[in-house]
Order: sequence, then structure tokens, then C-alpha cells
Amino acid sequence: MDTLPEATHLFEAQRPRLLRLAYRMLGSVAEAQDVVQDAWLRWQRADVSEVRNVPAFLNRIVTRLCLDAMKSARVQRETYIGSWLPDPLPEPDDDLRADNLTLTLMLALERLSPLERAAFLLHDVFGTPMDEIAATLDRDVATVRQLASRARRNVQSDKPRYPVARDDGERIAMAFLDATRTGDVDSLRAILAEGVRIVSDGGGKVLAFPNAIVGLDKALRLYSGLFRKYGDVESIVRQIWIDGLPGYVSVYNGTLPTTSFEIEDRRITAIYKIRNPDKLIHISEKIGTIQ
Repeated sequence: MDTLPEATHLFEAQRPRLLRLAYRMLGSVAEAQDVVQDAWLRWQRADVSEVRNVPAFLNRIVTRLCLDAMKSARVQRETYIGSWLPDPLPEPDDDLRADNLTLTLMLALERLSPLERAAFLLHDVFGTPMDEIAATLDRDVATVRQLASRARRNVQSDKPRYPVARDDGERIAMAFLDATRTGDVDSLRAILAEGVRIVSDGGGKVLAFPNAIVGLDKALRLYSGLFRKYGDVESIVRQIWIDGLPGYVSVYNGTLPTTSFEIEDRRITAIYKIRNPDKLIHISEKIGTIQ
């Protein structure tokens, strides 16, 4: 069991799940990949023959590495320019999307403490037993139950009441694109909710709205003004679901920004635009397979 090929096989069998866990903890594909690579290096140094429960052992390594990474990540986000959104995950991405968490719920996870986030993900998403989580977090089982319970209450409050049907989501996403590309304010008014929020993540590297824009009137003035100033400057690469939400990947000034939509009662309640090129690297890598 302790030969290199066998140890490698054991780790690789767990890699997709470890990547999902690290991404859900950190909200960054690149950081998740770094954490899993670090876990691999630690695994190579371990006496694998003494490991009785490989998934639990690797869960513990990755979770603790993520908790360490989150300390610096929170500091970085305090100085992040503009709104921060998790890296977009386009379908298909079986390795990272298997747990079906949406962007909406990823944003809800951001409001949790690192320990709450770990307890919730490990228990509610990855089905890890409480005693195993307690050992991973170095807390007693009662404390872990409280952490998971508080996290669950916060996350549940952000779940959509009625998930949008796939056909409806795709139709509304295309209606939005058509309306913004033609400057059709009346069509926009018909599909945007009264309290619609627009969040744009540029990371200070490309032009983006520094703060969320909230409200129908502000949204209509924004898109009307953008059309008058720039006209139709965005061409779609492909309509696609991103982080469980309908949307599309487009081309703008040589980049591949993603746009996704929260939809309730057939109206768009939130628009998420990711333009930070650092967050779009994996989109560029996959674009050949989704065209």
C-alpha cells in the first residue's frame, strides 16, 4: 500500500472531491488547485500504510489548509477593489459542480465564519460524520453541531423559493442580452424585478461598477446610458449555466466575461458580471470545449 503508484492512485481517486471542497471553502479555482497540490505534497510525505481512512485523512489536510488560506484571503478581500464574486464555474464542470451549490449560496457562505463554513460544507454538502468534522476542526462534537446549525440557518435564508426552470432561465437570459444590445428599455423593464441588483467584479484590473447597483430605475438608466455611449459592443460566445444560474460567456475587448442571473417569478432579481481577468483564466481554458 505504501508504494508510490498505489499512493498516487489513492490520492487521485479523491482529487475531484478535494477540489470541490477547496473551491467551496475559498471561492477561487486557482487557490483550490494550489491547496490540493499542497495536500498532494503532504500526502507524499505521509506513511500511507498507517492511514486507515484515506478520505477522512485527506479531508482533514485540505480543510486545515483552506482555513489557513482563508486568513490571508479575508485580508485581501478587505483591500479588494470593488465588489468581490467567487470564480465562475461554467457547465459542464463535473469536478467542481457535482455538489450543485449555486453562486447565490456561495455568496451566502461568504458571510459565515471560516469554522461555520467548514462545518456546513463538510456535513451538509459532503456528508462527513460529525465526529470526523470535530477531529478536523479540533472542536468537540457539540460545538461542531452548533457551528453547522448557525451556518445552515444563514444559508437556508438565501435559497431561492422557486428555482427557475431551465428553459425559462435560458429564455430570460437571452431576452436580457437582446434588450441591452439594442437599447430596448421597455423590454428590460418587463424582465427586471423592482429591486434588481447588479454586481460587477473587475478587481480593479478592468472597468467595472465599484459598488452594487440596486433598483429598477437605476438599472434602466445604466443600461440605457451604456447603449447610448457604446452601442452594441458585446458578442456572445455561448449561452451557458454558470454556478447553477442561467447566463452566458461573451467577448469584450479581448476578454471572456461571464454574466449570470438570479431569477424569481420570471423576473431577474440579480445580475452577476465577472470581468476580472484573473478569475476568467479557467474560462479561457475551457472555451474551446464549450463553443
